[in-house]
Amino acid sequence: MARKVFTFDTTHHALWAEEVAGTRGIPVDVIPAPPAARARCNLALETLPEEAEALAEALEEEGVAFGRWEGG
Repeated sequence: MARKVFTFDTTHHALWAEEVAGTRGIPVDVIPAPPAARARCNLALETLPEEAEALAEALEEEGVAFGRWEGG
């Protein structure tokens, strides 16, 4: 299964996203952003494939800007 990685432009957004996930009970891990993702921030969030849509919806609702990267 491919990893579901969310990338961010700033550390502030990455930490905010982690907080949103925690508040909503969505499991995430803070990881280094994969170089191939070409993210502006060196932090990323990784979640289970089945949680990716819930996380995306939560971040959109809260106004957290993010990108997605699906790599191996």
